[in-house]
Amino acid sequence: MAKLSRSEVRRKKHFRIRKKISGTADKPRLCVFKSNKYFYAQLINDENGVTLASASSIEKDHRGNANKQSATDVGKRIAERALEKGCKVVVFDRSGYIYHGNIKAFADSAREAGLEF
Repeated sequence: MAKLSRSEVRRKKHFRIRKKISGTADKPRLCVFKSNKYFYAQLINDENGVTLASASSIEKDHRGNANKQSATDVGKRIAERALEKGCKVVVFDRSGYIYHGNIKAFADSAREAGLEF
């Protein structure tokens, strides 16, 4: 049997996690994705299948790479947008990524900006 690549292992973890957690209107899911170039975050209401807010490092005003600084900036922006929508408490979906580095920097900055998870 062939060995799974890192991205395939992460994808399998993500599907396992997604079976257990989901977002609601009161407590949306804060989902992250990182590519080699950029960092993305979304607030999702899974009951209606609607994205409530999003932020990424590819946005014109805040162009950056997929490094800790841009992950921190994305965390602050998604927290501001969530609070504007009235979402203070969220469920954090790390999408199968290990909780360190960019993911940890993102989560810490979102917590500092006022989100609870």
